[in-house]
Amino acid sequence: MAKLYIKHASELVTCKGKAPKHGKEMSEIGIIEDGAVLMEDETIVKVGTTQELDGIVDEKDCTVIDATGKTVLPGFVDSHTHYIFGGYRADEFTWRLKGDDYMSIMERGGGINATVVPTREATEEELIAIGRERMNRMLEFGVTTVEGKSGYGMDEECELKMLRAMKKLDEEHPVDVVRTFLGPHSVLPEWKGKEHAFIDYMLTEVMPKVREEDLAEFADIFTEKGVFNAEDTAYYLKHAKEMGFKLKAHTDEMFPIGGTEVAVKEGAFSCDHLLKVTDEGIRLLAEGNTIATLLPCTAFCLKEPFAPARKLIDAGCAVALASDLNPGSCFTNNIPLIVALGCIHMNMSIEEVITALTINGAAAIDRADRIGSIEEGKQADLVMLKFPSINYMPYHTAINLVERVVKKGKTVYEKVW
Repeated sequence: MAKLYIKHASELVTCKGKAPKHGKEMSEIGIIEDGAVLMEDETIVKVGTTQELDGIVDEKDCTVIDATGKTVLPGFVDSHTHYIFGGYRADEFTWRLKGDDYMSIMERGGGINATVVPTREATEEELIAIGRERMNRMLEFGVTTVEGKSGYGMDEECELKMLRAMKKLDEEHPVDVVRTFLGPHSVLPEWKGKEHAFIDYMLTEVMPKVREEDLAEFADIFTEKGVFNAEDTAYYLKHAKEMGFKLKAHTDEMFPIGGTEVAVKEGAFSCDHLLKVTDEGIRLLAEGNTIATLLPCTAFCLKEPFAPARKLIDAGCAVALASDLNPGSCFTNNIPLIVALGCIHMNMSIEEVITALTINGAAAIDRADRIGSIEEGKQADLVMLKFPSINYMPYHTAINLVERVVKKGKTVYEKVW
């Protein structure tokens, strides 16, 4: 039995709980000064002050880490990414800098569809190799669990290939991967005007094979003007749920077309983006357990107004923050940048940002019962920061402060400053 004992943390942030935190609860992160945590194998077994744990822990049986002057938090959960893809779209980024908007770029052949060809052409081994490299960067930022979506194939062969690559990476990499099927990610030219038929193709031809191979836990859809409407979304989510998938949805990013309202009513675990969320959408999110997953780096890269985090939290919603790492609108997975944008531009407190990146991120992928907090019985996923307080996270703006990452009770990343 391997034991790891971290003691004398200047601040040990617990984020204790097994359910998403709503509204004012998001500020309740449970800081223990001079904190300590004992782990046995992959599990947290004791949490408290160093004085409390020193009285019951036999250090001769443990690997001991002195966290004096450090902050210890739950491992970060990046609950929305598209990190498996082939090719790049740097030219589109330049177009946006010159004033082209997201929808106009899609109309001229860019956007999601531009990634389809290189992703279809890539082998599974090539996708695994580039995915491994990206996951190594995630780990350096303190991410211990990531959600990854398919959606750059939009046909049977490539969608399955992407999900198989993520399944393999989940097996071999320290970062846990939660897989999401996003076949209805866009409308390819050959399916334009036949969106309902495309959804039926996914439901009847592709998704049964996804289930047969246990390749994805969640099903997602991009609800947006010119892509899939609210009726398409309701139809898809209803049938995906009947097939045994848990639900997610991209909603209200560019235009409010009713996606959030439909997804909440269908029982989605999260609605993601929400830049243009309506008052009715906010009301429904606040009344239920669907997580409002906000993606500030995407708004930042698109030069769009940020999602109304303050309004959502004040209304009683449970908010998560995630990177949206993808090849087009947001080619970054920088957690410190998310922290900075959340605090500086979205009017969130650092406590709310931490909740959004830990226990609420875990809830968005149905993992709040096992990760996202430092408490007895949870998986031993922790991050140690260089400085003694959470207040350094927004203050040392967009700088990576991660010094050590513990995954399932073992140190899997350590930085020498």
